[in-house]
Amino acid sequence: MPDFSSSQWLLMAAGAFVIGLSKSGLPGLGILAVPLFASMIPSKDSTGFILPMLVVGDIIGVAVFRQHAQWKFLWKLFPWTLVGVVAGWQALGWLNNAQIRPLIGGIVLVMLSLNLWRQNHPDLKDLIPTGWWFASVIGLLAGFTTMVANAAGPIMIIYLLAMRLPPAAFIGTSAWFFLLVNTVKVPFSAQLGLITLSSLKFNAILLPGIGLGAYIGIRFARRVPRRVFDRLVQVLAAIGAMKLFF
Repeated sequence: MPDFSSSQWLLMAAGAFVIGLSKSGLPGLGILAVPLFASMIPSKDSTGFILPMLVVGDIIGVAVFRQHAQWKFLWKLFPWTLVGVVAGWQALGWLNNAQIRPLIGGIVLVMLSLNLWRQNHPDLKDLIPTGWWFASVIGLLAGFTTMVANAAGPIMIIYLLAMRLPPAAFIGTSAWFFLLVNTVKVPFSAQLGLITLSSLKFNAILLPGIGLGAYIGIRFARRVPRRVFDRLVQVLAAIGAMKLFF
């Protein structure tokens, strides 16, 4: 891992804080952390660097919302998601940093567009199909995008909205899904050399940021006007994603 300047440490702390917020009741916010870390760390390495911090955030989310999970909606996804993770693992093995950088940027922009479409269609639950094939497509896409770019949040939001879950069940089901999937991804990332003892030391330094973000997310963040908050996050994430192309 490289030596970081004070400004880079500040940005990474902000990224850890965002991860904590995203796992404590603000789903979709985590996509902001993806281009942020990819802009400071070689893009391919950043996918593994951020993963242990996501797992910590997932553990916090499960601890708070675990009793609300609706498992029947998750069992449909898991086999297909695993196939997607393996496909993403193979892709990461083939691609180098120069190729991964625009790929991550492109995935983030596509996910942001998907999220924007969702927000502009309040009748979304009535537009999206709920058949078995829908779960298989969502599982494959979620597995691939989470392995390659840690950016499957918007896909899961679409799926869980289609299942018509109440807010607490929505968050609890999402928390369990990402805890299990991100844990499964760890050995794949380690095999590619994207998680090392050195990167874990940096993760440990950033853990307080995750804890602080989770605390504020649980106590205060949901009081912020959601529409304004979402737009700001999307603009910042889009700017970060576009920087990955240059």
